[in-house]
Amino acid sequence: MAPYRFSQNRSSQSIPIVGKKIFITGGAGFIGSTLAGRLIDKNEVVIFDNFRRNSIKDRSFAEHANLTTIHGDILDYEKLVEAMDGANIVIHAAAIAGIDTVIQRPTETMRVNMVGTAKVLDAAHTLPQLDRLIYFSTSEVFGQSAFRSEETDTTHIGPVGEARWTYAVSKLAGEHLAKSFHQEYGMPTVTVRPFNIYGPGQVGEGALSTFIKQAINNEEIHIQGEGNQIRAWCFIDDFIDGLMLAINMPNAIGESFNIGNARAVITVYGLAQTVVRVLNSSSTISFVPHPGPDVELRIPSVNKAKQLFGFEASVDLEEGILRTAEYLCSLPEYKDSSFARHSLSELTSA
Repeated sequence: MAPYRFSQNRSSQSIPIVGKKIFITGGAGFIGSTLAGRLIDKNEVVIFDNFRRNSIKDRSFAEHANLTTIHGDILDYEKLVEAMDGANIVIHAAAIAGIDTVIQRPTETMRVNMVGTAKVLDAAHTLPQLDRLIYFSTSEVFGQSAFRSEETDTTHIGPVGEARWTYAVSKLAGEHLAKSFHQEYGMPTVTVRPFNIYGPGQVGEGALSTFIKQAINNEEIHIQGEGNQIRAWCFIDDFIDGLMLAINMPNAIGESFNIGNARAVITVYGLAQTVVRVLNSSSTISFVPHPGPDVELRIPSVNKAKQLFGFEASVDLEEGILRTAEYLCSLPEYKDSSFARHSLSELTSA
């Protein structure tokens, strides 16, 4: 099929996401599966994933009639094209991620995140009915220090040979490629840069998720480094709200957006203390050496998303911690935790 040239539509009116075929790479992961749950009742959702991480299995919609799951690799172009056929919306969330994983597998990180993204964009280029392609970048493109970073700020990459930065480099390359497909072919691409997303369904490496799991079991909480790193934490429901706007607002096309909660700012040590206090945990906090370079400051400006389509995070940190802990305690592996027993006793005595 010859590459399709997309028409431009830059109105500020939202497009209802109903009756669409939505293709999500990495859809079995934390964010992809949460988005699938938001869309599944009124759309056909196809998840394309290698299932190294699987959040779908714990979701209430895992057996939904509108859901199709395909085990695949984004490096397999032919399978991508076949699975993506007929899609109206493509969400590209598949990537090698997580600090420890990236440091251990920098070559795979670069190959999957750069070459895989190129293959996804090429496959999407064959779709004549594509309404939107969302590319997931990362806040790490701003480097080690990002304070109220705006989308047009200069991006930074670390020194060559430092495996820690291969993730940011690979994601930044994907941003440039997604933008190029929009500029050259009119493809309706949007880039989102998530800032420290957490919440129910998170799998893999994540500091806040790990702290909460340790706290509900009264286990020791380990902080890498001195704990003075500063982060802004965004609850998953707020992020999905922003993502939905990026999907259905035509004036988002061709743009990039920081999506996060600029008010939920705290040091990593303060975060661990807050988790212990909110969950009434007896966990102690200890410090271990950091495996490599780290981001010292990461706080976004979300003014662009607010101005263009009205995004604003609403879930504060303590509420988000509680909601995440409650979700975890609904899973079999955490149902006997001290937090679960404490919460159940409160409910039965109310």
